[in-house]
Parts: sequence; C-alpha cells; structure tokens
Amino acid sequence: MSELNSSFSIRKWSENDRPREKLLVKGKNSLTDSELIAILIGSGNRDESAVALSKRILASVDHQINSLGKLSIKQLMGFKGIGEAKAISIVAGLELGRRRKEEIVPIIPKISTSKDVFDILSPLIGDLEHEEFWVLYLNNSNKVLQKKQISVGGKTGTLVDPRIVFRYALEFNATSIILAHNHPSGSLTPSQSDKLLTQKLKQAGLSLDIKLLDHLIITEKEYFSFADEAIL
Repeated sequence: MSELNSSFSIRKWSENDRPREKLLVKGKNSLTDSELIAILIGSGNRDESAVALSKRILASVDHQINSLGKLSIKQLMGFKGIGEAKAISIVAGLELGRRRKEEIVPIIPKISTSKDVFDILSPLIGDLEHEEFWVLYLNNSNKVLQKKQISVGGKTGTLVDPRIVFRYALEFNATSIILAHNHPSGSLTPSQSDKLLTQKLKQAGLSLDIKLLDHLIITEKEYFSFADEAIL
C-alpha cells in the first residue's frame, strides 16, 4: 500500500490492506491488535491510516491491550484523529472484551482457598482505577450462592453499610460471607479502616449466625487475605 493511500479511510485501501476484508477472508485470528483497533475507529487522519494511528496508540502503552483499556476517553482524544465517537468505540470494544473474560471465568462451585476468591473477583475489580467493595455469599458447604457489588468509591476508599451486606445475606439465605475490595494504588497492606470494617462486619455477622470467612484486598495480579495472615 502506497504512503498516499495510507492516509485515507479503509474504504479507499486496496482489498489486501483492509482489516475488515482480511477478517472476513482469513478470520479474526489473522488480524494484528492494531488492525482490530483500526476496525473500531474506521478511519485515521490526514497524515496516517487507521492502522498507523492504531499502532501509534498501542505504542503509547507499550503495546499492552490491558493498559490501553485503562485509558480514559479524554486521554484517547489526545491522539490526532481520535474524536469523542472514536474514543467511545475503543472504550466500548475493550470493555466488551473485559466482560467476555469475566463470563468465561468459571464460577468456582466451592471455595476452598483464598486463591479461589481471587480468581472469581480479580477480573471484576483487579484493574479498576477506583475502589469497589464486593461480597461473596456462600451456603454451609462453602458453595457460592451469589457475588454482589456493595459499594463504589474513589481512588482511596469506599463506604460500606453493614445493613446492606447482611440484607443480601438474608435474601440469599447465606450462612457465610467473604469480603473483598481492591486497592487501585497496588498496595496490599490493609489500612486501619480496612481492619476496623472487617471486625465490625464480623461482629454483626455473629448476631445473625452468618460467619465471616475472609476479607481479601485485591490488586491486578496479587491479593492479601486476612484469613491467611491470621488477622481475621
């Protein structure tokens, strides 16, 4: 493809250079990451094709799709040729990929270790830029009945109402619960408020005969377990 042609929309490329046609003829696995993103944005700018622009965007995050998924709409719009609509398309496409990953993670029928909890919740909250608080509700065989988002906060914390935590426990007929929240900072050290909340929920559960089994602090690739560290 000539450099002149590379400056225009996908529709004006030769068929061999069109990501859409390449996907139809050769299959989705034949496309590079930049070609897939080019399909999302549809066209480039006056100086570069959609693929060239996509390559430049990927290069800015060291070609890490996971890092690209963390860019905001405003950050994406900082690239020449990416307006609000294209930025939204990229964010929406990557969010679908994240949700697909969440769906194919099998729900572990029985919690045996803290790693089981991490495997369930890491795809949901591991790479978020803000804190979220989740609870796993279990039956007396430690099988997961439900997983529930309890609250959403900012970068440094989120408020948790014990009444909401145990309202769901009663609704799901749970006999035990496991708490979890993420630390966007990447720190695995529990704060004093984390410890106080854990004890508060533990005591509230005792009055309802609902046992608190663990509390996990989750980051993108690691976790901290109150139970494993014997501070529950």
